[in-house]
Amino acid sequence: MVELLLQTGLNAIYAASYLSLIAVGLVLIFGVMGVINFAHGELYMAGAYSVVALYANLHFPFLIAVAAGLLFVGLLGLLMERTMFRPLRENPLGGLVASIGFLMVLQAAATIGFGVRMEHVPPVTQDVIIFSEKVRLAVPRLYVIIAAVVLLTMLWAFLTKTRFGWALRASAQDPEAAALQGISINQTSRIAMFIGAGLAGIAGALTAPLVSVNPFMGHSVIVAAFIVIIVGGVGSLEGAVIAAVAYSVVHTFVTTFFDGVIADITGLMLMLVVLIVRPNGLFGTADRA
Repeated sequence: MVELLLQTGLNAIYAASYLSLIAVGLVLIFGVMGVINFAHGELYMAGAYSVVALYANLHFPFLIAVAAGLLFVGLLGLLMERTMFRPLRENPLGGLVASIGFLMVLQAAATIGFGVRMEHVPPVTQDVIIFSEKVRLAVPRLYVIIAAVVLLTMLWAFLTKTRFGWALRASAQDPEAAALQGISINQTSRIAMFIGAGLAGIAGALTAPLVSVNPFMGHSVIVAAFIVIIVGGVGSLEGAVIAAVAYSVVHTFVTTFFDGVIADITGLMLMLVVLIVRPNGLFGTADRA
């Protein structure tokens, strides 16, 4: 039983790692731009398909494929910002609807380009870290955990130690005051969109060898991400990380000892309980940022 608990804990850490990347990117976009990006799950899917195309099909080195996925999805984010979210800045509902439309476009593009079948991505390595007979961690999962820690640490340093990071935080807290101080809202929106989309893309790229890649894989991810940001507090990056860990632990343990459907229901119940106790989430405030 102890070994089962330890193995489940390792699985939860892996799940929390990629989910925190996706949720933090979604929170960053909402905090700076004030728009709910429903296509965020499909950005995760686009990152996974970047690895399918470059690593599985064209046999590029895995790290190059992952870097290309980050860049490609980041550029997709810039395209969304310029063509959809900026023109609809004063109409958040319009931006939300536009993101749903873009979601369908990405799904259609993936279906046309790769078909609806599940893609098999060769494992990066077969190496496994063995803690005991029944407690093991596949090295590709370790890569995801390390990448999440490094990227989230870099993002924290960027937001707290650099001028561009201060500008992003100022724009999230009070866009009008930030503009009066000479901060370009368009520039901060572009930066937020590139980083937020890139985090989703690299999460998809890193997990591509570990999941079933298909055009609709973003559905379950975006649902989990929305639960996480609501529990953590809409607009709170720290809350998103902590809630991602809490949600992943609960979901993974319930899945292990019961089944996935009960785990999904438990995740929703967790969100409802938090909203009843703290309507703004664990770390949220009444303000948007």
